[in-house]
Order: sequence, then structure tokens, then C-alpha cells
Amino acid sequence: MRDNPGQTIYGIKWSKEGAKLSRTFDIIVAVILLLAVAGATHLHFMLLAGDWDFWVDWKDREFWVTLTPIVAIMFPAALQYMFWKYFRLPIAATLAIVGLMIGEWLNRYYGFHLWSYFPMSMVWPAMLLPSALALDAILLLTGNFLLTAIFGGMAFSLLFYPSNWFMLAPYRLPVQIMDYLASVGDVMGYSFTRTATPEYLRMIERGTLRTFGGHSATVSAFFSGFVCILTYMVWWGFGVLFSRVITVPNTFKKLLGLVPKAAGTSTQQGGKDTKLTTSTVGGV
Repeated sequence: MRDNPGQTIYGIKWSKEGAKLSRTFDIIVAVILLLAVAGATHLHFMLLAGDWDFWVDWKDREFWVTLTPIVAIMFPAALQYMFWKYFRLPIAATLAIVGLMIGEWLNRYYGFHLWSYFPMSMVWPAMLLPSALALDAILLLTGNFLLTAIFGGMAFSLLFYPSNWFMLAPYRLPVQIMDYLASVGDVMGYSFTRTATPEYLRMIERGTLRTFGGHSATVSAFFSGFVCILTYMVWWGFGVLFSRVITVPNTFKKLLGLVPKAAGTSTQQGGKDTKLTTSTVGGV
């Protein structure tokens, strides 16, 4: 029987206690990373596309289909560079969207449903996981940034509307209320007062019946796909920029007097001139 046999992790021999501590540290880092990605992606999505995704009657066939994929592909593009470049892991888009979905569902349930009493059937968030899986799959198959931008960006947008159609379809059914024809989603929107909602945006389709998407949804999805291609390229560049390691001079060393004097500076010690070099100043 061997005492404390140890384990090899990352090519390094660890003791049993050290290996356990290393794994615990890895788990903590993974949890912190997931929470950071979820928080950053959720905040970014709320600021740029939040209103269009909050309410079921706002999930229209034009602006919601166009804007949501364009905003949602930004963080996945930047994270894909980091994960693919440094770890060869094609999971960044899925990780970012899973984080976004966690934040969205927590926000809708606790913020909109429990706090403001809106029914969950009115405030459910959009489904983006099929788009993220397609984006990661294309990066894995091609291993190329440009091909992922072209085919992945277009697929990210085109898969968005079909992925949500099975949840959205019941709210597009036409109903007659007070001699007016409206969709189920619009009737729900008229029934719940939302004082903070900018109504000037919601009135863009006044006079039309948003029962089914029709050709407008298809045209919007293709237009969004082209913009997603450009957006992916730009945010891939942000990923390159933000993952660079940049060092800056430590100005505190000068304030603390730890900066060595320039070579050639002479001083009087014991009646002799002694030149100070870098190696003589305490090795600093």
C-alpha cells in the first residue's frame, strides 16, 4: 500500500490533497466564468433588444425578427475567438446563449411575473439555442473565421424565427373583440397596462393584423442574416482585441524608490568611485 500516491494533472505530479484542491479551484473558476458570461450577455441584450423581447405582442414579424439575432450574436462571436484560439473548444456560442437564457428566465420569472404580476405566457423570452448550436457546429466543421461568419451568421438569423414559431403560433390566431379583429397577442397587450412601455414603437403596425408572419418575416430574417455576418466579423475583432495581454509600466516602483539608477552613475564610497549597475541595486 502506497502512502499518498498523488495524481498527474496538466502534466504535473500532485499530491492527493493538492489534486483535490486543484479540481475545487477549477470548479469555482468555471462557476464564476458562467456567471460572468451570463451577467454580461444578459445586460448587453437587455440594453439593446430588451423591449422587443419582453412582451408577446411585441414579438412582431419585422423588428423582433431583425433586431434580436443581430444583438444576440455579438457576445458569442467575441467568445468564439477566445475559446477557439486558446482552448480549441467550439462551445462559446452555446455557453453565451445558455448564460443569456438563464438570465432571461430569472428576470422574467422574478421580475415580471412575481414582482409585477404579468403572466409568464405574456413575457416568455425568445429561444436562441438552435441558432447558437448551429454557429458552434459551423465553426467546428470549418475551423475558419470567415466561413463561420458567412454561413454561421446567416444560419444564426434564419433559425431564429422557426425556433420560436411553435411558442409564438398560438398568439397569432385571430380573434374578434368588440367588433374589431385582432390577434391573441394584441388582446393580451391591450389588457395589461404597461406604464413604462414606449407605445410609439408598438404602434408601428397599427391597422394591420399580425396573424401570421407571411413574407415580411422571411425578408426580415434574410436581412438580419446579412447584418449578422457583418456583426460577427466586428465582434470577432473585439474578441481578438480584448484577449490580448498588455502590460503597463509599474509607476509605483518609481514612487517607492525601487527604480535602479542609470548605469554609469557614480557615487563616492570609501574614497573610491564606484559605478552602480542594475545588478548592484538589490537585483531590482
